[in-house]
Amino acid sequence: MNKGVERLFMVGLPALLLSCAHAVEIHVATTGVDANAGTAAAPLRTIQRAADLAQPGDTITVHAGTYRERVNPPRGGESDAKRIVYQAAPGEKVEIKGSEVVRNWERVKGDVWKVTLPNSFFGSFNPYSDLIYGDWFGAKKRQHHTGAVYLNGEWLVEAASIGELLDPEAKPKGKEELRSTSSARPGARDDLKWFALVNTDRTTIWAQFKGVDPNKEEVEINARRTVFYPDMPGRNYITVRGFALRHAATPWAPPTSEQVGLIGTHWSRGWIIEENDISHSVCTAITLGKYGDEWDNQSADSAEGYVKTIERGFANGWNKATVGHHVVRNNTIAHCEQAGIVGSLGAVFSTVTANTIHDIHVRRLFGGAEMAGIKFHGAIDTEISRNHIHSSCLGIWLDWMAQGTRVMANLLHDNGEDLFTEVNHGPILVANNIFLSARNLASNSRGAAYVHNLFAGAVVQNLLDRRLTPFLKPHTTEVVALHENPPGDHRFYNNVFVGRGDMSTFDRAVLPMQADGNVFFKGTKPCKQESAPQLHATFDPDAHLVEKDGATYLALTLPADWSGVRTRPLVTTDLLGKTAISQVSFEQSDGQPLRVDTDYFGRSRNVANPTPGPFEALGTGTLNLKIRE
Repeated sequence: MNKGVERLFMVGLPALLLSCAHAVEIHVATTGVDANAGTAAAPLRTIQRAADLAQPGDTITVHAGTYRERVNPPRGGESDAKRIVYQAAPGEKVEIKGSEVVRNWERVKGDVWKVTLPNSFFGSFNPYSDLIYGDWFGAKKRQHHTGAVYLNGEWLVEAASIGELLDPEAKPKGKEELRSTSSARPGARDDLKWFALVNTDRTTIWAQFKGVDPNKEEVEINARRTVFYPDMPGRNYITVRGFALRHAATPWAPPTSEQVGLIGTHWSRGWIIEENDISHSVCTAITLGKYGDEWDNQSADSAEGYVKTIERGFANGWNKATVGHHVVRNNTIAHCEQAGIVGSLGAVFSTVTANTIHDIHVRRLFGGAEMAGIKFHGAIDTEISRNHIHSSCLGIWLDWMAQGTRVMANLLHDNGEDLFTEVNHGPILVANNIFLSARNLASNSRGAAYVHNLFAGAVVQNLLDRRLTPFLKPHTTEVVALHENPPGDHRFYNNVFVGRGDMSTFDRAVLPMQADGNVFFKGTKPCKQESAPQLHATFDPDAHLVEKDGATYLALTLPADWSGVRTRPLVTTDLLGKTAISQVSFEQSDGQPLRVDTDYFGRSRNVANPTPGPFEALGTGTLNLKIRE
């Protein structure tokens, strides 16, 4: 059969016509019909139909409205120059939701209502019988489901039993204290709960609706596992731009299993996820993660199990030519109970920049070891920069094989902890960041350089960790060897410590340390390896954030002799040397020498005597620095 005729039979005449032109723009609108041609005058109705038709080089433009569907792109682009672009029409609000609106609620008692739905409503996937489970997951002695209930866009809390709804004065079992209130957290109703039961043919959901009739409000429930996610690996060079992506019944995403997010790349290469508003994923918003296989969640929560995962990753194409190279930028990510962005092996050679991430794992109904604003295993040559992460259990967690990783010019505050580096051998560059939480750094790694940061909280160095973890050939995924994790082999240059920063935790380092040009204000303490620390033992800069006219300012006061502070000359590859265990130089991802020659704002630094901390040439006295628009 002729190829053109064969394609006509496979996907229909519209696809054949669209393939004849180069770089076709396919339009989707809520007024469209999927039998249409997909032009601006005759748009399609669903994004999935457009995805089925789109070929490399095409753009799918989606017009204003709410689309309740899961987009499963059947193919990707061919290169960075010939990608498939999914975009919201400029200036138009487009929501893609994994939820459905439900009506016909019946009052049960007081503020408790219920609705009963046939299981056919959910098709082959029912979130209300879908349990959250997996490696490194802690259920806290109760069940958790991937379902959710939303009242006017704000999600309610899953109760452990129907009794919690019918008897609101009863205290729940287990540690289920919520960390904040709905008034302080737009997007969540922590004061309202839901519970569901599923039998052979129907699903019943009970929910609290205080003071409102749910049949007169917008009440939605999760109906889909994901919103934008390919069902197979290798769908490369896809752009997703400008959408509001919400409401996904996502599973737990440990590093040893397929990582399904509200939106995810599924073991592909070259995605761009930008300028989206992503929220309300039961587990994770964005996944740059692993494929799935029969070994999913079979690691016995062990380091040895993850080593086997890495070995299988090689057999499934874990290399620089196949996986990673993603760009995640300018997104807002919120209300996820596992992670904002997660990636095991699949985030290599990627850039994650200028995102705002908040309200991550704040309910604490379940536990585990995979929760953070950003949680990466294998962040090889990955840049994490200019992100604003707050109100999260943990800001950035770099776990295993962070080598060539650059954490630069991020703002982190009001987190349980800002940065955790776990069992890495480096090099890791942490430069020009503003760390303002009560606990800034937990280091269970070596081979890191902390340069020109502002530390306003505690820092902790863990002792020997005997787990054997990999280090790699530079700028590749090729494992050289495994090594245990002794403390030390860090470089601290030209940082500013205020508040609770006690560097004496590094006095116990086993491997050599380098420290010079750091400034210590009231309440902080240098480590013994720094021979001439700059001490201001009685001066308190009172560093804190101020919100004004939609912008974020850092307020602080500097002493009159600030301009005379001595620092280490410009930090470069030559100064930082090689890491002790991996024996790798601190350098750019392309192998070129590294120079920390700009500040938080991108301004050039003084080469001979750069200003300590994230900002160059600050001046003295009381300052208010606009750090976020």
